[in-house]
Amino acid sequence: MTHQAEDGIEAKPPPVYVISGGVGASGEQLVQTVLAQFPENHVPVTVVGNVRQVEQIESVIARAKDSGGTIVHTLVDAGLRREIVKQAQVAGVEAIDLMGSLLARMTQVLGREPLGHPGLYRQLHRDYFDRVAAIEFSMAHDDGKKPEGWHSAEIVLVGISRTGKTPLSLYLSVLGWKVANAPLIPNSPPPPVLFQLDPRRVVGLTIEPGQLLLHRQQRQMRLGVPGPSAYVDPKGIYEEIQNAKQVFRQGGFSVIDVTDKPIETCADEIIRLIQQQVRDG
Repeated sequence: MTHQAEDGIEAKPPPVYVISGGVGASGEQLVQTVLAQFPENHVPVTVVGNVRQVEQIESVIARAKDSGGTIVHTLVDAGLRREIVKQAQVAGVEAIDLMGSLLARMTQVLGREPLGHPGLYRQLHRDYFDRVAAIEFSMAHDDGKKPEGWHSAEIVLVGISRTGKTPLSLYLSVLGWKVANAPLIPNSPPPPVLFQLDPRRVVGLTIEPGQLLLHRQQRQMRLGVPGPSAYVDPKGIYEEIQNAKQVFRQGGFSVIDVTDKPIETCADEIIRLIQQQVRDG
């Protein structure tokens, strides 16, 4: 149903509030899955995580009452679930329990009470969630994007075009490292934020000119770019590599040579460098 304001202008749909004892990811995902069936209605979704106190519930219910919103909750604490039911009924707010029925059924089938610890699934699968977070971070900070977030990176890779920054970043992220990478562009100064980072976490990538020339020629052929260009000029390539080394020296960054090395070997070198420098520093 389309909501209309009194002046005939289409009103914003009432919001959905997701209440969780953890971060609220599972409840939000289910709500978004449902809302995908209503693509023309942009329903606001607010996640209220780490709910441990009755006062937090009171606040959300008051907001839902004022906005005509719906509450969806995934609380495993039985006392807090009862509190939501009671307060929602008094306030006339619709509250949908995504956990209670299943918890009750499992209690009956298994003959034991649930632990009632919020966020337990995420704790038990921390490695998985950390790896997903690292991959998302690395993709968001690929090829010089979002330099304001580089301070949060565990590793920052720096190098000129075709030194393997992106594949190395993604490989390291699968191993659980939050990686950003920054390209060094000819005739353009490096981003100032690069020299504000902890140099122990920045690694410069260098390569032999002959192999870099081959990589760039192959890329140019794949892109269908005809004829010679500055991108594949041997003299220009040599100057780019030398200028990059100057940047590495200026920043006090460690350097690895990626010439003729598989990505796994480069990643191992980078990890050893970072771990040693952070430990010794």
